[in-house]
Amino acid sequence: QVQLAEAGGGLVQAGGSLRLSCAASGRTFRRYATGWFRQAPGKEREFVAAISLSGISTDYADSVKGRFTISRDNAKNTVYLQMNSLKPEDTAVYYCAAKESTGIAYSPRQYDYWGQGTQVTVSS
Repeated sequence: QVQLAEAGGGLVQAGGSLRLSCAASGRTFRRYATGWFRQAPGKEREFVAAISLSGISTDYADSVKGRFTISRDNAKNTVYLQMNSLKPEDTAVYYCAAKESTGIAYSPRQYDYWGQGTQVTVSS
């Protein structure tokens, strides 16, 4: 089992940047593909970005492509989400997730472990 803890959320003006981190503890982190999801009030949790076990493969939601970058440092047991050119519609609670199977996944149901989430608020 692995435990996940997000950090780095906050309040930022539109056009600004934030870097989220997800620290993992427990079992060897490099065995888990990971992803970032977000959930705005009254909306379903949606896929944002994902990265494979090795970090070679990544994918993004169309809404964040070109603005967000996911990366991982397996030596530090940490996954990052660099968010640039933030928009008010990016406002949400952001969650880190990990799954034991290899490859990128897009549905929350495919992930086995979740963090508690970190709030990101983008003001206009």
